[in-house]
Amino acid sequence: MASTTDLFKSGGLDPDTYQPKHFKWEVDGKVATITLNRPERKNPLTFQSYAELRDLFRSLPYSNKIKTVVVVGAGGNFCSGGDVHEIIGPLVEMQRQDDMNGLLAFTRMTGDLVKAMRAAPQPIVAAIDGICAGAGAIIAMASDLRYGTAQSKVAFLFVRVGLAGADMGACNILPRIIGSGRAAELLYTGRAMDGAEAERWGFYNKVCEPAALLQEAQASAAKLADGPTFAHAMTKRCIHQEWSMGIDDAIEAEAQAQAICMQTKDYERAYLAFVNKQKPSFEGN
Repeated sequence: MASTTDLFKSGGLDPDTYQPKHFKWEVDGKVATITLNRPERKNPLTFQSYAELRDLFRSLPYSNKIKTVVVVGAGGNFCSGGDVHEIIGPLVEMQRQDDMNGLLAFTRMTGDLVKAMRAAPQPIVAAIDGICAGAGAIIAMASDLRYGTAQSKVAFLFVRVGLAGADMGACNILPRIIGSGRAAELLYTGRAMDGAEAERWGFYNKVCEPAALLQEAQASAAKLADGPTFAHAMTKRCIHQEWSMGIDDAIEAEAQAQAICMQTKDYERAYLAFVNKQKPSFEGN
């Protein structure tokens, strides 16, 4: 059995054939679906599931098959965050033993999950129902698109367990999604926002009926997967990288990115389809 320290290290895997141990991973054509699958506990994360999710997302740049990813929770909830008994308890024990190295290894591992999600070229669509709290809210935040339900509850509740709201990139990413004032309120108070507020604030792209949530998220992912996926990956990279750029550098970066996209066959396919009054069929190259 791997030690806790070993779990904080990266491992290699093939996402096209991988069968994870700590969540469900299903590939249907060009769309992969991750299902956080501990419904009896509202799908909390463990050391092992954190590490496995990180390693899976790290492997996605090497997949030629998977073009989009959907993340969903089983049993009517998205994710309740870190498991109280399997994560928080051991971390408190590390604190009692003054194990700063162990605590830092854990927080860096969780941050590496967000880094891997943002570095994956595939657009990620989160389908959020029920409880979406703590690390679950972070996974939703780190996704590219978020579909939710009216009954969902999103809470960045780190402050409620005596921690800073500065967790896994929340102080950087969340203000860019909903604005700094709104992000500050959520991160200072740890309160939950329901689906209507999440949509109004721009955290959700769309509110769906619970019975249709996964279907709509997967349909959106499939539509993206049928598009110019090389260009989608470029868009995602530019959105991520330009956060730290001034406008002049961003315009130059986009000029270079677009010139690269103009060398793809998909660009030519779109032109020929337009000339022939047809719908383009993109192949991602």
